[in-house]
Amino acid sequence: MTSRIGIIGGGFAGIMTAVNLIKKTNTPLQLYIIGEKSSFARGTAYESYLDKHILNVSTEKMSAFPDQPSHFLDWVMARSSFQDLPKEIVAKSFLSRNLYGDYLCELWKESIKIAKEKEIDVLELVDTVIKLTNLSVGIELSFMNSPSIIVDKCIMATGNQIPKNPSIPNFSFFKSSNYFQNPWKKECVSNVDDSLPILIIGNGLTMVDTILGLQDNKFKGEIYSISPNGFNILPHRHTGLIYHAHLEEIHDKMSLKELTRVIHKHVKIVRQFGISAEPIIDALRPRTQGIWRNLTAAEKQFFMSRLRHLFGVARHRIPLHIYDKIQKLRIDGLLHIQSGKIVDITETGGCIDVRYFDKKQRKTQVLKVSRVINCTGPETDFSKLENNFLGQCIQDGIFYQDELKLGIQTNVETFKVKYKDGVEHSNLFTLGSNLKGELWESTAVNELRHQANAIADIILAEVNLIDDSNK
Repeated sequence: MTSRIGIIGGGFAGIMTAVNLIKKTNTPLQLYIIGEKSSFARGTAYESYLDKHILNVSTEKMSAFPDQPSHFLDWVMARSSFQDLPKEIVAKSFLSRNLYGDYLCELWKESIKIAKEKEIDVLELVDTVIKLTNLSVGIELSFMNSPSIIVDKCIMATGNQIPKNPSIPNFSFFKSSNYFQNPWKKECVSNVDDSLPILIIGNGLTMVDTILGLQDNKFKGEIYSISPNGFNILPHRHTGLIYHAHLEEIHDKMSLKELTRVIHKHVKIVRQFGISAEPIIDALRPRTQGIWRNLTAAEKQFFMSRLRHLFGVARHRIPLHIYDKIQKLRIDGLLHIQSGKIVDITETGGCIDVRYFDKKQRKTQVLKVSRVINCTGPETDFSKLENNFLGQCIQDGIFYQDELKLGIQTNVETFKVKYKDGVEHSNLFTLGSNLKGELWESTAVNELRHQANAIADIILAEVNLIDDSNK
C-alpha cells in the first residue's frame, strides 16, 4: 500500500525533507506539501521584498546537502553572472537571499521531475492547517479552505512565527493600520510619511533588514529603535580566523558556570592580539547542542535571562558593508538606538505617542512617530498564537512545549514529538525552529540540512520504503 506523508511547511526545512524523501526511495509514495503560499521552497526567509537583503552566512557554508558542502557554491559559479568571478572570493561573500531562494526552487523543481520518474505523487496544497487530529489510522489535517486529508506520517516544518505584540495597556493599538506586527512584509516599509520618525521595536537582524527596506523605499526621516539592550550587532570581522584552543577544555556535561569561565579565559587571551570573541563562539557551534541538552533547567533559565543576548551578539553577525551603512545612519543622526522598555502606545489623528522607559536616562520618555514596526523576533509560546493549529494542539494535549516555551518537546534522536508523560507519537514528527527548546541551535541551514536528511531516513525506514543505494 502506498504510504501517505504530509509535510506542514513549504520553506527550507519542509522542502529539503521532501527532497530527501524523494531522493531516498524508489517505492511509490504519496507526498503532501502544505504551505500558505504558492512559493514553495523559498519560505519567508528566502523570498524577500528586497534584493539587498543578503545572507548572514558566507556562500561556501550554505549548501542544502550535508554530504555535498560545495553544492550551493558550485551552483552559484555555474550561473553566467558569476562565471568570470574568482571562486575563492565568491565563497567568502554574502549573497542575496533571493538568489538562495532561486537555488532552493531549482532543487525543488528537479525533485519534482525525479518524483514523476519514480511514480511518486507530490501534491502541493496552498492552504492553512487549522487543526491536527491524532487518529488510530494516522494524522488528520483540516484546512481553512480545502477538504481534510489523512496521512500515515506527518512532519511539522512550520518555521518561525511572527513576533508577539508588546505588553502594553492599550492593546487596541495593535489594530492600527500604522502598526506592523509582521516585519517581513513589504507593506511595513512602503508609503511611509517622512514628516515623523518611525519606531522599530527590537534591534536584531530583522531591524537591520527593515532599515534597508525603508531606505530602498526612499524614506528620508529619522528611525528610532528601542530594545532592552540597545544596539549590539557586530559585523563579520574575523572571516577565516579559526581558534580552537578552548575546545580541549570543554565537554558536553560541564556546568554553565564552568563553560562561562573557560570562555572568559580565552576571550582575554585573544584580546591581547586585538581579536574579539567571535571566533571563540564560532568554534563552539558543533558542541552547542550537546552542551545545551546537558544543562539543568535552572541553568537554561539563567542563560535565557542573563547570557542569551551576549551569546546572540557574538553568534549572529552581519556583513561588514551592511554594518557600515547602519553606523553611518547613526553618525548622520538618522538612526537613534535606545535602550529601554515600551510602557504604552497610543494613536491620535495619525500621530503615534510611544511612552518608554529610557534605561540610560532612567526616566520615561515620549516619542512621536508615524508608524511602529515590530522586529522583536518570533513568538515561541504557541499558546499565545492566534488562529494557529500549533496552539490548538497544545490545548488538545497532542504535544507539549518545553519549560522555557521555546519549542516542542521532542525526542531529537527520532524527531518524534512527545505527548503526556514523555511518550512519543509514532507518526508525528518535527524539526527546525520547533526544536529550539531541545537543541537551542536549530534554525540555521547548518542544522536544518542535517535534520531534513535524518528525518527522511527515519520515516522511510519505518514505512519500509528506503532505498539504501540512494542514502
